[in-house]
Amino acid sequence: MDPLVGDRMMGIANVVMRVPPLFIIDELLRIGLGMPEETIVLNATDHYDYNKYASVQNTIVGSIASVATAEPSLIQSFNINSYFYQAYILTIMRFFACCFGIAASIYTFMLWTGHLIIVYMYLISVGTIFVSYWSNVRTMQSIITYTSTYNPNITSTPSILDDVLRLNFNHLIENGPGNIVIQNYVIQAILASVFCYIHLAPRHVILDRLLFISFLIPSILGIYPLPATVLHHAPVIAALLPLLVCKFILWYSSISMLKIMHSGYHHARTFISNYGLSALAEIEWMRLNVPNVLRTFWMLRVFEQIVQLLGTHYNEESFTLSTLIRTLLVNGCETLTALLGMTSIISSICHYIGCFFRWVLLTEDDEEKSIGTVSAILFYILALQTGLTSLDREKRLVRLFRNFCLLSTAVLHFVHNIVNPVLMSISASHNPALRRHLRALSVCLFLIVFPITLLVFLWSHFSMSTWLLAVSIFCVEVIVKVCVSLAIYGLFLFDAYRSTFWEPLDDCLYVIRSFGNTVEFAFGVVLFFNGVWILFFESGGAIRAIMMGIHAYFNIWNEAKAGWSVFMKRRTAVYKINSLPEANVDQLRRLDDVCAICYQEMKSAKVTRCNHFFHGVCLRKWLYVQDRCPLCHDILYKVETPPEKEPPQAPGGSQDPVAREREDVEDERPDLAPGRETSTIIR
Repeated sequence: MDPLVGDRMMGIANVVMRVPPLFIIDELLRIGLGMPEETIVLNATDHYDYNKYASVQNTIVGSIASVATAEPSLIQSFNINSYFYQAYILTIMRFFACCFGIAASIYTFMLWTGHLIIVYMYLISVGTIFVSYWSNVRTMQSIITYTSTYNPNITSTPSILDDVLRLNFNHLIENGPGNIVIQNYVIQAILASVFCYIHLAPRHVILDRLLFISFLIPSILGIYPLPATVLHHAPVIAALLPLLVCKFILWYSSISMLKIMHSGYHHARTFISNYGLSALAEIEWMRLNVPNVLRTFWMLRVFEQIVQLLGTHYNEESFTLSTLIRTLLVNGCETLTALLGMTSIISSICHYIGCFFRWVLLTEDDEEKSIGTVSAILFYILALQTGLTSLDREKRLVRLFRNFCLLSTAVLHFVHNIVNPVLMSISASHNPALRRHLRALSVCLFLIVFPITLLVFLWSHFSMSTWLLAVSIFCVEVIVKVCVSLAIYGLFLFDAYRSTFWEPLDDCLYVIRSFGNTVEFAFGVVLFFNGVWILFFESGGAIRAIMMGIHAYFNIWNEAKAGWSVFMKRRTAVYKINSLPEANVDQLRRLDDVCAICYQEMKSAKVTRCNHFFHGVCLRKWLYVQDRCPLCHDILYKVETPPEKEPPQAPGGSQDPVAREREDVEDERPDLAPGRETSTIIR
């Protein structure tokens, strides 16, 4: 077999083997970990709970009284308080059993592939025992029924062997259990072969033969004239030896299991100490192939529900395709595991949407900023902070629709992040391909038309609410961002085809970007107050409060600091540039040179203290970074010290030696020069 095909098949098997633990966890979560839907709180100080307890107690007493009229002895031994005590004990036991099942499923899910194969081999061997038992029970019941009604006139116990010796095969097959016995022989032979092949006990020829015979014992005993009691207990006797083998395997492997758990814990602890928890989570995420496992789990879960729904409601006229889709969507996020599966499906869909737009724009995929990953995180956080899994069916469908609308607006912002650098790059090129311009502009047109269409649809079908306000803000924000990108694209395109240097370009870009950033900041503030209203008056929660804190810090506080920093740097740079003299026509004609920063012809220039000429705009951009001349590294601008704040002079009119030494050091080391600014990103 081709190694690539073998690796692919092993990868598929690895994904499939990790799906059943998720089904177990999903089922345990679906039943609420064994907890009752309405827990009765026996609190005498709470009037509502006491009334509920009293009503339930009266109902139980009434039902018991009706039964006790027929059996008066029952009422003497029944105690209401002991009944509730036992009910709570059973509830607690079910809860801990469900928690143990979830822990065991998670442990099984995280096993290495080799260990996982061993677990499945053991489970298959146990499963063959139960299948064999059920098949033997069915066969023995058929034989007992046949022998008890065969011929009442015969005083001895009839048997299948009598029909075989009399060659009465037609009667045995048509009216007797002949077909069932033959089928059971075949089934037991197959199950015995499977069990003998996959059981994990030490191999021995005698043991394998005894195991094979034990599976066939009920079928062999069934043909003889034995009492019904013997035939009835034959399946149990046949299952004893295989069960003993399985118990021996479990006991024999317990030490190995503990060693594996200890080694896994030691490996994780060592890895975290060396590389950190995030690195371990990333490695395990890739090893377990979690996205594919979740997608497979969710699709199998949906397929199972489709089969059940079609089998139950197929002939009903009210059951339509839309009803089926709504039911699948509601059931597809009823537990945390189902929600994770739906998130993986949405992540895959968004990933292909991003791939489509990258194909349209002829750009490469950026794994670090994948739309699929970011959209999956966003959708899961939205589901958690809105309590999607805890809502009833109708409210869950409405909330799911709202989350999809919010997610679609987020995807639009991701698409804008893809098209924006493309617009900037093609606008700065002199001879780009026309099709790249058309592709980018068509994507921008989509980013304007789709939000407007979505807003018209939502405002025409829904009334004003906090959710609709948030969606509207996101849609308007993406439209503004696209318009800003198109405006900058137009300015760059206009400047690219000019033959001379266009000095006002930087000011125009700053004004346009400032407008877009101001609108985005204002929308962020509005969204914050909208979230505060939701938190206090609609649906609160710790997750929503945490997300609001993150939004306030990153999207409001940090953005405000960055915008103010850019404004102050620009203001300081403009003030410094305005203090420099303008070069006259004679100086520019004698120089007859280009700007050393942008290499463009100088029609106008600023003259520095070191007698170098630069464009005013270029020099202002340079001042965003440092105050040194690009050519000689002398200080471009020096603040004059006011007379009242002049430092004391040393004898002889010289400055204080310490101050002079500090100035000499600053002249030698540019990083200690006064007024030096660190590099910043111009928004």
